[in-house]
This record gives sequence, structure tokens and C-alpha cells, in this order.
Amino acid sequence: MSQDSANFPPVDPVRTGMRGCCPRCGQGKLFDGVLAVRPRCAACGLDYSFADSGDGPAVFVILIVGFIIIGSVLWLEVNYSPPIWLHILLFAPLTIALSLVALRWCKGILIAVQYRHNAREGRISSD
Repeated sequence: MSQDSANFPPVDPVRTGMRGCCPRCGQGKLFDGVLAVRPRCAACGLDYSFADSGDGPAVFVILIVGFIIIGSVLWLEVNYSPPIWLHILLFAPLTIALSLVALRWCKGILIAVQYRHNAREGRISSD
């Protein structure tokens, strides 16, 4: 990531990431489709090649969505004891939908925070 010479007001990384907007200007789109990151911002021209959220969003989504779904499954089982096919019918689509939405939000937030703090790969200096 190169140094920015343009002056852009700071944007809130959480709000910007959840909306899927550019972490520098807050106007352009970050995603091309559901989860694919665009090559650059159409509004300010920021190159998104620095944006590598890695496995961080997936870990957060597994933990958060897993907690919500398993808690709901256990609550439903203890209180109503429905057949297993009803669990599958209810919770399979809910798990997929929650995972996709949460993964997009988490990925956008982590990329925005990465840009805000100028994070990059670790390097060993030759001093």
C-alpha cells in the first residue's frame, strides 16, 4: 500500500465495512458481487491490492453464527422436541443466509480496519 497524497476525511471502519464501501473515501464499492473484492475504487481510485483479510472473517463467522444456530437448535429441541427434518428445514437455510451476510460484513470491516491502520505483511528489516 503506497502513501496517500490525497486528503480524505477519516471514515468509520465499522459502518463503511458493513455497507461494503471504499475504506478511503466511503463512496465507492468494495465488493464485486457477494464476496469478491474489486480491483480498485471507482470513486477515488484506491487500489485494493492491499486488501487481504485472510481467514479472519471466516473464523469470526464460524464462532458467531455457530453460537446463534446451535443455541437456537438446543432451545427448540428442549422446549418443543420437533423431528429432525424440521431442524434441517429451519436451520440449514438460516445458517447459509446468516453466514453469507456475516461474512460480507466481517470481510468489509477487516479490510477497512486494515486500511485505517496501514497494516501490511510483516517484514524483517536488514538493519
